[in-house]
Amino acid sequence: MSFTPDMTDLCILDILQTDARTTNKEIAARLGKSVTSVFDRVKRLEAEGYITGYVAVLNPHKLGSTLIAYTSVTLESHGHDKLQSFEQKINSFPEVLESYKMSGQFDYLLKIVIADMEAYELFYSNKLSKLENISKIRSLFVLSETKKETGLNLKTAQLPKGRQKTGFGPDK
Repeated sequence: MSFTPDMTDLCILDILQTDARTTNKEIAARLGKSVTSVFDRVKRLEAEGYITGYVAVLNPHKLGSTLIAYTSVTLESHGHDKLQSFEQKINSFPEVLESYKMSGQFDYLLKIVIADMEAYELFYSNKLSKLENISKIRSLFVLSETKKETGLNLKTAQLPKGRQKTGFGPDK
């Protein structure tokens, strides 16, 4: 039997993605539920993979990482072993915070967060450009961040028929 979160579960997820330090007691009070019920729901959401971890969102500028680059990579060969090899190497680079296999004009899109342009040049020269099977690398550099959200918009979450939402959030 597959698990599908209900409105209470979605409210819990929304609260936790806004502030993961919110206690079960605080969530229970906001939702008008028992602490035990909230605890059990959170554990189930974790077990079912809806919650994959809890993190602190850090300010990269305070920690000396002021350059963000979005780098597209096109590979020469697309065999399974070649793709796996590229992904393993890219995933081992701490400068690469995100990596996506893409469709379209290039094969991968990387989000690289690094100290500055000099550090990027070293990363590019000593790591990225030395990887095998690369035919093209293009980078775009972020001038300023205009929006950054870490939470998903659960107001548009799709529930199976018969479980449509009539309202959303702890106040609904």
